[in-house]
Amino acid sequence: MKRWMFLMACFALLVYTAEAQQFTVGTYNMRYDNKDDEKEGNGWKQRYPVIAGLIRFHGFDIFGTQEGLQNMLEDIKGSLPGFSYIGVGRDDGKDAGEHSAIFYNTEKFKLLENGNFWLSAITDKPNKGWDAVLPRICSWGKFQEIKTGFTFYFFNLHMDHVGVKARAESAKLVLEKVKTMAGDIPAILTGDFNVDQHNESYALINNSGLLKDAYETTAFRYATNGTFNAFNTNGKTDSRIDHIFLTNQFKVEKYGILTDTYRNKEGKSGNANTDNFPKEVSMEKYTAREPSDHFPVMIVVDYKK
Repeated sequence: MKRWMFLMACFALLVYTAEAQQFTVGTYNMRYDNKDDEKEGNGWKQRYPVIAGLIRFHGFDIFGTQEGLQNMLEDIKGSLPGFSYIGVGRDDGKDAGEHSAIFYNTEKFKLLENGNFWLSAITDKPNKGWDAVLPRICSWGKFQEIKTGFTFYFFNLHMDHVGVKARAESAKLVLEKVKTMAGDIPAILTGDFNVDQHNESYALINNSGLLKDAYETTAFRYATNGTFNAFNTNGKTDSRIDHIFLTNQFKVEKYGILTDTYRNKEGKSGNANTDNFPKEVSMEKYTAREPSDHFPVMIVVDYKK
């Protein structure tokens, strides 16, 4: 009997392994393109090739972005072969203002439907909701994996950075949208929520019974910092304000907050060698930089079709 049960368990595992599929999801606040950042050495033109390289190296298949202006989104798209994006500007519902765009690998996913709604009592046109100081938008898409036919919804947003009521009401609104639009179909929610894991707006979503933070459910976690860095390579926080929530049809295999940096040459060049360096090695003085003032969050998910 024990041998029979063992064989059946092995068979079930093999069947699950054969049927289970996997893809990589991300969320990335890329910091909007502005002249003040450029003056400080954090200009978009020097940052976006690093961002695109990071995305390609870590193998993102689909990811939400925040603060992307139209020129930024086109720069990223041009640097990611085979990718497209959906989303509109929050200021006019077309191209103006920051987007909450969703990028996806067109060789892996087919876009079935898409749309946008504003985080407000008035959801169908640009406006500021509740006590928000800026208009805020959520973009969504219904996707189908080309290889398997697996269908899921993907929602991506950027909540207000000031309005406490706006964030709480936005959380309630998004939960209602996921519930009514997706129904029993698997769903993913990404974004910059502007609240960390201890905030009531976060709890509204994480304790909803509908969506759960991937950080909590992952089988393996790599998170040595929170998700905001303010362009400070020496800063440290435990607060996570960028989140990925999922319905229970997904199994999170691994979760990571990617703290990749790059180096920028500034001022007078100089030799940074020490006595411990072998003579064949040469090192110059450069400045460590962050690709954005947020770190991206990446997860790998399994699902069963």
